[in-house]
Amino acid sequence: MPSIFKKLTPNLLVANVERSLAFYEHVLGCDRGFTVPEQSPFVFASVNSGTVEIFFNDAAAAIKEYAAFAGKPLGATGTMYIEIESVDALHDRLKAANVPIVMPLATQFYGMREFAIEDPDGYVITFAQRVA
Repeated sequence: MPSIFKKLTPNLLVANVERSLAFYEHVLGCDRGFTVPEQSPFVFASVNSGTVEIFFNDAAAAIKEYAAFAGKPLGATGTMYIEIESVDALHDRLKAANVPIVMPLATQFYGMREFAIEDPDGYVITFAQRVA
């Protein structure tokens, strides 16, 4: 019998945990989860919004555990795809805040209205809302 996946939590390697935490909290509106250590400077942190949780791992610290990451650029080529409500409102708020929008807001043929941004470390996040 195959395993049942219960949850997916992106664990992003970042150049500066505090900077990433501030962006996801203050710009995207996520709630702070936990940090390691409890006081800055952090080597690890998390944020939550609804059922979505994202981890931030200091790249230099992570390379000590995962040598395969050494010399690889941050940002990767994968993206995060997050379904939300009020995609137009989020788009307008992020555009006004000068967040880099890397895919313009559009309604796709597959029934999703979506746009994509780039976070401070180059990770691309697509926000999408199902439309009738």
